[in-house]
Amino acid sequence: MVNPKYIPPSLFIERLAEYLKENVEEVKPPEWAMYVKTGSHKERIPTDPDWWYKRCASLLRKLYVHGPTGVEKFRTAYGGRKDLGLKREHFRKAGGKIIRLALQQLEKAGLVQTIPGKGRDLTPRGRSLLDKLSAEIFRELTKQRPELMKYVP
Repeated sequence: MVNPKYIPPSLFIERLAEYLKENVEEVKPPEWAMYVKTGSHKERIPTDPDWWYKRCASLLRKLYVHGPTGVEKFRTAYGGRKDLGLKREHFRKAGGKIIRLALQQLEKAGLVQTIPGKGRDLTPRGRSLLDKLSAEIFRELTKQRPELMKYVP
């Protein structure tokens, strides 16, 4: 069974972001999304106009791969090094508002659910969506590279 773990993450996230943008009306960037940095370690705002959908897609993939996860772990995962000038760089977590709001939108769409004490996890509908999309991408990859056919069940 092919799942998102076996698909290249960049390709999978691009396709899932397209799907979310076109088919899931609950997921949409807020008004302030074009003016805000994603964390204190960043110097500029995101240059990609569809960055909100890509972040939502990335959150879904991380939930699939790593299971129930809370906002703090996501903040750590999306964090980075802050340039402090002449001083040494230090790690800073990403902003939590973006992650919380994206997860809330995904919950409204029925793709994510809250598990008390553990964080958020995928619903069966969300897991099914990711499995179908990964199978579709894998079929396209096998057309480009026939040697991948030996991994099809």
